[in-house]
Amino acid sequence: MLINEMKKINIKKKKILMRLDLNVPIKKNKITSYARINSSLPTIKFALKQNAKIIILSHLGRPQEGKYEKKYSLLPIVKYLKKKLQNTVIHFSNKIKNNIQIKYGEILVLENVRFNKGEKKNCKKLSKQYANLCDIFVMDAFGTSHRIEASTYGVGMFAKISCAGPLLISEIKSLKKAIKNPKKPVVTILGGSKISTKFNILKNLAKISDFVIVGGGIANTFLAINYYVGNSIFEKNFIHSAKILKEKYNIFIPIDCKVKNKKNECITKPSHKILNNEEIMDIGEKSIKKIQKIIKNAKTIIWNGPIGVFELQDFRLGTEKISHAIANNKEAFSIAGGGDTLAVIEMFNIKKKISYISTGGGAFLEFIEKKTLPAIQMLQLKYLQKKSI
Repeated sequence: MLINEMKKINIKKKKILMRLDLNVPIKKNKITSYARINSSLPTIKFALKQNAKIIILSHLGRPQEGKYEKKYSLLPIVKYLKKKLQNTVIHFSNKIKNNIQIKYGEILVLENVRFNKGEKKNCKKLSKQYANLCDIFVMDAFGTSHRIEASTYGVGMFAKISCAGPLLISEIKSLKKAIKNPKKPVVTILGGSKISTKFNILKNLAKISDFVIVGGGIANTFLAINYYVGNSIFEKNFIHSAKILKEKYNIFIPIDCKVKNKKNECITKPSHKILNNEEIMDIGEKSIKKIQKIIKNAKTIIWNGPIGVFELQDFRLGTEKISHAIANNKEAFSIAGGGDTLAVIEMFNIKKKISYISTGGGAFLEFIEKKTLPAIQMLQLKYLQKKSI
């Protein structure tokens, strides 16, 4: 792979700008999953051992660009980093300054990059501002590698030296290994609220999969081809596209569902009997049993997203049973990715039973589909530019 790697270049006593993926779920000002932060800690610790000056960039959630919103502040993450790196001085700032004063072996975390105007549009001016902060730019946020933004792409193009961090390298190598020659049967489990955001990936994964199991709003859109789905989340504009996929590929649609009615009661009923005042929240026991059999026979499992509203106790069973089915298939190579998927893995304590866990969601799926990502292409371009000088 023709890219510079952080561990293979001299970063000793250099000013390092790291783009990490610290986009963790936060509820009531408390982090509910530390997986992505913990995955980035080895990269931070490696740079600290080299006595580097470290500046960290990350996004959190989807705030309105250019506007500060307290609920999207990185402050809870900074507090967690201080707890995990107790002997390290960690500063926190919402200002991008070229003359930032930090000492060797110290860390500065800059506020949520999505508070900065021009971030999502890959603004040249903002990209240059980021690049001017450092001697070396380290891209180690696999979860945002599919986005062409100022902190993921533009900064790398303008930095003197750009390289991939160890987490990004690990993600690329592991995913390439998983998708190069997957053992069959291949089973894909794809959850989520919107089929529109995952349709192209769903289509491409269906081509390489023997079975595709859909959950959440994606499953509801497939159900809406033939049935009423009541107050459930689904996308009317994608029903026809879903119908074409269903006719062409082996896509498993839930045969029964757990619904919430107007009295907020939890009821299990056949998928074809959903009433107008009911909302599908999970799959039923009959669907669970059929899916368990499919997973049991799988040799490769690609998993992204929960099957139902797992955050609520009454609608957790589908996700719980299927996640354990994946974990208990010792013959299969299982790869899992996505923020909600990481939360599920933590909730049911199955981390050690999953072959490979990716920190990315959209990036995880896009890499499987396209075998590369924009940030990786940027790093390859920078490598070639340096070689030609």
